[in-house]
Amino acid sequence: MNIIHAIRKLTTRQVGILKAVLFAASLLPFLRLAVFVFLDKLGANPIEFITRNTGDWTLYFLCITLAVTPLRRLTGWNWLIRLRRMIGLFSFFYVVLHFMTFFWFDHFFDVEEMWKDVIKRPFITVGFIAFVLLIPLAVTSTNGMVRRLGGKRWQWLHRLMYVILPLGILHFWWMKAGKNLLAQPILFATIVSILLLLRMFYKFRSQKAM
Repeated sequence: MNIIHAIRKLTTRQVGILKAVLFAASLLPFLRLAVFVFLDKLGANPIEFITRNTGDWTLYFLCITLAVTPLRRLTGWNWLIRLRRMIGLFSFFYVVLHFMTFFWFDHFFDVEEMWKDVIKRPFITVGFIAFVLLIPLAVTSTNGMVRRLGGKRWQWLHRLMYVILPLGILHFWWMKAGKNLLAQPILFATIVSILLLLRMFYKFRSQKAM
């Protein structure tokens, strides 16, 4: 109980240290990928390896971002909210890497060819839509943008996460379905469904209390 209470009452300095550790840990997948590129350890299909790796980590960080509010309510660790922005920005960092892999290595920065591919293949279409919807969330993540938009408008905008994550799961599902590898997409879909249900439950309970 003492440990739980101590975690619940982390000081500003302790949260700052935790944030720095989390920042460093969040860079590890990128650093690992960079080392693999340098050592030529990306396997027989380097583009597929980079695409899969950056896509997976995008979903991991999106799920963690979505989990912050339910976890905060379950544990009373209110300081978790101070980590959410950084985690969300790392999800954007990895989705940019994911998109750039597609845009650079698959299409060599040919916008017209890329656009044809986006329109032609549904799994790329939904992934591209999710990427585009993430851009305004990243752009408006600063305190200054929160002030400019106002709290309510900012909250409404960031509810796009409830659209982005299902689109991301659908993109991942369609990509894996062609290879008959559905275990991971099913796991992601289950986790996201539970997190969304928890958020809906807490929202309903808070409205009922009012």
